Amino acid sequence: MPRHELIPFADNLSLARAVAERWLALLAKHSAGAPFCVALSGGRIPKLFYAEIVRLAAGQTKIFASVHFFWGDERCVPPGDPESNFALANEHLFKPLGIASENIHRVRGELAPDEGAAEAAREIARVVSANAAGQPVFDLVFLGMGEDGHVASLFPGESEEAVSSSAVCCAVMASKPPPRRITLGYAALAAAKEVWVMASGAGKETALMKSISENGHTPLARLLRLRAITRIFSDIKPT
Repeated sequence: MPRHELIPFADNLSLARAVAERWLALLAKHSAGAPFCVALSGGRIPKLFYAEIVRLAAGQTKIFASVHFFWGDERCVPPGDPESNFALANEHLFKPLGIASENIHRVRGELAPDEGAAEAAREIARVVSANAAGQPVFDLVFLGMGEDGHVASLFPGESEEAVSSSAVCCAVMASKPPPRRITLGYAALAAAKEVWVMASGAGKETALMKSISENGHTPLARLLRLRAITRIFSDIKPT
């Protein structure tokens, strides 16, 4: 049995719209008052996704009152830097929706990487309930996928020690700029109730096919094997 559900779309707009609709429907069914803990992604499609959320949520912004926002990864840059995943969400999601500051748990990329990772893990532990293994159980994690099949800031070529680590957050050196990053580890991603991958963009056909193949070795493939089911929303056309 495959450990993923591949949901195809004609283009990135229809993908972003469908995922936005699906998330709002999930929030509408969530128990009132109970925290809903979500980790956002970086990459190219979040700006379009955020715009669809803002458009579709017009007049029903109270649905976000109990949502607590975290990140799957962050670049080690100040919060106002154009490379910051927080800056993108702040400008295109939080400000338009009027999200309360106490519900936004940004990764402090301006700190030294190890210090920022440790602080991010402490903040997650403060808000997100953990499973028996001590891993936080996010209600939903959004991920993108890179041309090399990386997810969050988990890149190919990692050591076995890094792959098998139980650390919730870790400082890593990425194979693309900016290199210094903080990311959730595989164990934390595996523990989430839902993981939705938005795989979008040209040049990613090979990475997607390798990731969903039975013997794939990309970071996304590793994650799929750790989870019972992961949903992949994709506008990538098979080669």
